[in-house]
Amino acid sequence: MAILFTVLLGAAIIALVLGLPYWRRYQRSIIMARPFPAPWRDILKRRLPYFRALPADLQLQLKKHIQVFIAEKDFIGCDDLTVTDEMRVTIAAQACLLLLNRPDYYYPKLKQILLYPSAFIVRNNSADAAGVLHEQRRVLSGESWGQGKVILSWADTLDGAANPGDGRNVVIHEFAHQLDQEKGIANGAPLLERSSDYQSWSGVMAAEFTTLQRQAGLGEHSLFDHYGATNPAEFFAVISEVFFEQPGLLSRQHPKLYGELSRFYRLNPLSW
Repeated sequence: MAILFTVLLGAAIIALVLGLPYWRRYQRSIIMARPFPAPWRDILKRRLPYFRALPADLQLQLKKHIQVFIAEKDFIGCDDLTVTDEMRVTIAAQACLLLLNRPDYYYPKLKQILLYPSAFIVRNNSADAAGVLHEQRRVLSGESWGQGKVILSWADTLDGAANPGDGRNVVIHEFAHQLDQEKGIANGAPLLERSSDYQSWSGVMAAEFTTLQRQAGLGEHSLFDHYGATNPAEFFAVISEVFFEQPGLLSRQHPKLYGELSRFYRLNPLSW
C-alpha cells in the first residue's frame, strides 16, 4: 500500500510539473481576452509618446503584454510611495517593448518591481587591500537583480518615457539586464534564438565594446553613454536603450550592431 501511494504521489507531482506551462498559458489567454481598460489607454496616450508611432499590430500586442505583466508581477512602493495604475501601466509598457514578437514570455525570473519616488541610495561594503571595510554609497535610478527584482525611480521612469528619442530610458536599461540575467549572471550575451547566432553576436559586440572603451578613455563623443564601457553587461543595456529610442542613428553609425539587436529583439524600429 505504501509503495502504491508513493507511485501515485510521484505520478501526481510529475503531472503537476508537466501541466504547469499549459495552465499558465491558459490563464494568460484569459487575461489577454479581456478588454484593455479605458483608463489604461489614457495613460498610454498621456505618458508614452512612442505608443502612437507603433504599427497597429504591435500596439495590440503591447496592450496584451501589459495586461499579463501587471497581473503576474508585484509592484511595491518604497519610501512611503503608493503605487497607482499609472505607475504600473507606464512601467509595464516600457518593459514589454522588449517582449514584442516573443510569444508567451514575461521575464520568467522576475517577481517584483520595487518603486522609489526618485533616485535611491544603495550602500555596499567593500574591503581594501589591508582588509579594512569601507561603506560605498551610490545614487541610482534603477537596478536589476538576478533574484527576481527590478528597482526603479519613478521620477526617472517618467523622464525616460516622456522623451523617447534621447537614447536614455531606465526601464529599457534595467529590463535588458533581466533578459541578460535569464541564464544566470549578466555578461552581455543573453539567450539567443539559435546557438549558431553567438559567433556573429560575440564578434560584433566585442568590436563595438572595445571601441566604446577607447572613446570613453579618450573622452571622445559616442552615440552610446560611456557608462556602457563599464562592462559587457552594461554595454548591452546601454545599446538596447539606443536601439529602441534612436534606431535611425544606430543603423547609420553602427549597422552591424543594429542588425544583431534587430535579430535578437525580433523588431525593426526603423519602420515605426
